[in-house]
Amino acid sequence: MLGYSRSRGGQSWVHVRLPGRPNAHKGWIRAHRTRRTSTDWRLALDLSTRRVTVYHHGHARRRFQAVVGASSTPTPTGRFFIEEALALSSQVGGPFALATSARSQVLQEFEGGPGQIALHGTNGLSGALGSAASHGCIRLGTSTITWLAQRIGSGVPLRISP
Repeated sequence: MLGYSRSRGGQSWVHVRLPGRPNAHKGWIRAHRTRRTSTDWRLALDLSTRRVTVYHHGHARRRFQAVVGASSTPTPTGRFFIEEALALSSQVGGPFALATSARSQVLQEFEGGPGQIALHGTNGLSGALGSAASHGCIRLGTSTITWLAQRIGSGVPLRISP
């Protein structure tokens, strides 16, 4: 939640980050039927070092090398959040994916989807950890994405910095 307001008529509104395009857009939604939650987790990706840092209770708990977007399909920067965690089993990019609110700035769609950026595994994909070889997604080793998928869920903040 970024803010809270009450209209003259007494309706409550919540200022939130929204998924989709344009990246990092925000909006006001009615507070009616929303549920306020919090998380002790947050994620940060530093594109210059190609490292994901996992924070728990404000302390860096783990750091992982990642494959980030190639120069022609860069990983977008900004403040985002995890929309959902998905088990992909043996599919390309498996075994898990953490779909984010970020969208590619280059690809309006990718393999039938909306060009959504995700943290996902490396199953069936090339590119060494620490390289810039993806279509904008953040690829992590199998044990790393499995560890994350067991802890990270919807609403966890993600900051991607240049």
